Amino acid sequence: MPRAAIFDIDGTLVDSVDLHAIAWHEALVRFGHKVTFEHVRRQIGKGGDQLIPVFLSEAEQRDHGAEMERWRGERFKSKYLPLVRPFSAVPDLLRCVRDSDLKIAVASSARKSELEVYLDIAGITDLVDVAISSEDAGRSKPAPDIFQVALETLGLVGSEAVAIGDTPYDAEAAQRAGIPTIGMLCGGFTEADLRRSGCVSVYPGPGALLACFGASPLGQSKRG
Repeated sequence: MPRAAIFDIDGTLVDSVDLHAIAWHEALVRFGHKVTFEHVRRQIGKGGDQLIPVFLSEAEQRDHGAEMERWRGERFKSKYLPLVRPFSAVPDLLRCVRDSDLKIAVASSARKSELEVYLDIAGITDLVDVAISSEDAGRSKPAPDIFQVALETLGLVGSEAVAIGDTPYDAEAAQRAGIPTIGMLCGGFTEADLRRSGCVSVYPGPGALLACFGASPLGQSKRG
């Protein structure tokens, strides 16, 4: 039976994936890289440490990788962060999780300052027991570090938690930390993408997971 739910937030609890993709695409083009928006969007869910090497050579990373990431961060914060909105039923879902005697963690590749804003936008700041950002771990998703830090902070092992995320990178990272994953389609990846990456079940979004909570991997706590 699970003892904790560990949520991703971008694309899982708040609608931000396209906004991140736009900011990264603008940054890459500004610094001279010819890439498509679609290619960039497929990489959202990774932190900058994992995303940038997909598009920049080692020499390019040394030359302007850090500067490009700073520009992207400022661009997103000033232009796109104010446009982020929560998906429906997010606070209700987390209250249902708490009513099932599960701890709640958020484990995100976002920076701490962004994560705090997301929690406020989603109206769940007071419902979260543990919030782990990319700055709390060595590597971002799909590396397992962020989930491992969440488990250590909760005092649990992977089999005692369930992860909830919208990208293959969430599922890959959680799987490496020994955590089963529920996939969410609201981030734009297909069910096939999520299943191939190891998701044990897939739902359209937070509202659907809430409606089917008792039959979900999280609902095992109530059934137990």
